[in-house]
Amino acid sequence: MAIVHFPLKLTGRRMLAPSVAHLSFVRDDGQPLDYIPGQFIQIHFDYADGASARRSYSLATQHDHALGPGEAVEIAVSYVPGGAATALFEGLAEGGQINASGPFGRFCLMPSDANTRYLLIGTGTGITPFRAMLPQLEILMRERGIEVILLQGARTPEELLYGDEFRAFAEAHPGFRFVPCFSRKLPEPGSPQAHADMRHGYVQNALAEFAPNADSDIAYLCGNPNMVDACFEALKAAGLPIPHVRREKYVSNK
Repeated sequence: MAIVHFPLKLTGRRMLAPSVAHLSFVRDDGQPLDYIPGQFIQIHFDYADGASARRSYSLATQHDHALGPGEAVEIAVSYVPGGAATALFEGLAEGGQINASGPFGRFCLMPSDANTRYLLIGTGTGITPFRAMLPQLEILMRERGIEVILLQGARTPEELLYGDEFRAFAEAHPGFRFVPCFSRKLPEPGSPQAHADMRHGYVQNALAEFAPNADSDIAYLCGNPNMVDACFEALKAAGLPIPHVRREKYVSNK
């Protein structure tokens, strides 16, 4: 199957953290974008010396269907000092256009899954595909009665991407448990980031508390490669079959 290339026009930008931006685009050729939550697109750009490059970004858009013409195509972008991709995004004015291709990937919820619980574990911008999955998870909780635990890792409260959205979703859906884990600093008591179910430490260290169970669980791991590897080994040790531990590793690229 031929790879689909298309232009994206920037329609909005907001900072999620000091070095992470949430960018909204529309497909600028009037065509729909047929994607499944959990997939990613690639952004294409050129270096100053004329060399070409591309970077992959999971779609953050919350839809359980293909994106129609004019519907938002959303991604989260980490700004890396001196990075060529960072320069591209920082220099892109609203209304500006970039080139993309995709979508790609199989880091998606499977219709054939017969589990009763999902363990979703993410760090950094690796949390993005889980934001995109929320509409699907809402349907699965309602129709199949599944439970969902989202373990999100961040160094500080300021770096907890989409934390307010996950917290609100958990408050509205009893089957969804949101557990932010802060490795360096906890939120101040009474602050907007404070959460009754938060932990101090790395997400991989909190995983055992939730008793992974081979009979009921399917796990999704996305983010820092060390975290993904540590959780993968822990889940295998708990008896989860490898097909029930789905992984994507995120590495910051310049």
